[in-house]
Amino acid sequence: MEKTTRIHSLDSLRAIMMLLGILLHSAVTYNVTDHGEVWNLKDPESTHIATDFLVLLIHSFRMPIFFLIAGFFGAMLFYERKPFKMIQNRVSRIVFPFVVFLLILTPILGFVFRYSNFAFSGLPDAFAKAIAPFTEISSYLPNGTAHLWFLYYLIYTTGFSVLLALLMKRIPKVTSKITKVFDWIIQKPFVRIVFFSGIMFAILSVLKTPMIAASTSLIPNAETFICYLFFYIVGWILYKSKQHLDTIMHYDWLCVILGIILVISQGVLIQYSGLDLKPTSNSSLLILFSALIVWLFIFGITGLFIRYGSKHSARMRYISDASYWVYLIHLPLTIILPIAVWKLPIGAIPKFLLVTFLTTVICFVTYHFFVRNTFIGKFLNGRKYAKNKK
Repeated sequence: MEKTTRIHSLDSLRAIMMLLGILLHSAVTYNVTDHGEVWNLKDPESTHIATDFLVLLIHSFRMPIFFLIAGFFGAMLFYERKPFKMIQNRVSRIVFPFVVFLLILTPILGFVFRYSNFAFSGLPDAFAKAIAPFTEISSYLPNGTAHLWFLYYLIYTTGFSVLLALLMKRIPKVTSKITKVFDWIIQKPFVRIVFFSGIMFAILSVLKTPMIAASTSLIPNAETFICYLFFYIVGWILYKSKQHLDTIMHYDWLCVILGIILVISQGVLIQYSGLDLKPTSNSSLLILFSALIVWLFIFGITGLFIRYGSKHSARMRYISDASYWVYLIHLPLTIILPIAVWKLPIGAIPKFLLVTFLTTVICFVTYHFFVRNTFIGKFLNGRKYAKNKK
């Protein structure tokens, strides 16, 4: 099979979805909503409902888009480099970084969460109390995946999809029929929204939740796996219909605008109508909202990137190369930096923006000087750049 030239739009889209983690995790500390054990850190003096809506907005599309694009590029590797090389690539780019950074980040995250909570609570000797548990070996051992959960499930969805693709190779007539049906659906904006939203509605209804679970447990969660496998497989099939990528631009702006309107409406319902958006909720109305929102954003945002980001950009290539490192290391910064800005005489929104800015700067500076042209860069991205190369 002839190799596909680099698809700059989807490469950039994947990178931006990863970088949105900075916005998401910087905002959640200033949420009005109590997230319980999922995120037990909150600035006791500064919260703002706008940060709640931002978290709801980003969460509604970020990981679904990422898994869809991961499926697309996974299929590209599978069909153009052959299955064995694709598996080698995914092991070196996903499995190894997941294991290494999980071991490195586990004690760091344990410390910064404890320290920030103690500091926000006004406890004296917050540092000493936060570091005290490290006399026990258990403090260094992972008891969850933290923000690396997406890598964890990417391993499972990739493995399952490879096995499924190998099986489908044995029934080429069925594979050809699926591709033809997908070709027809993907070229029709209204049909594709209704079709994929309908499947999403059915999945969420069976799982009895309006939210796609993001399990951080080391024990695989069936809901998380099923939901993100769906997006991954759609991305995989999309690769087989890549000649129709340009059709995703049709009504892209409209899809994004409608998605934003529905997110705001959903947020208002959650905030003021008493409806429950916990993972245990089974509200058909909220499930319908979620199913429509995610596919409006998938086609809308992907279409915008294809429309405006299909040409090579040295800046976007740099950002894309940096995005993996930035995602891996940003979380401890978004946990500890709110303490640094806590007492500033500014509101929740300026604090959130300041934490976002400082986290971004630190992540990119460390990437440029300590990762890009070192063995770490090669470990994460398969190559390292010469020191004088931008």
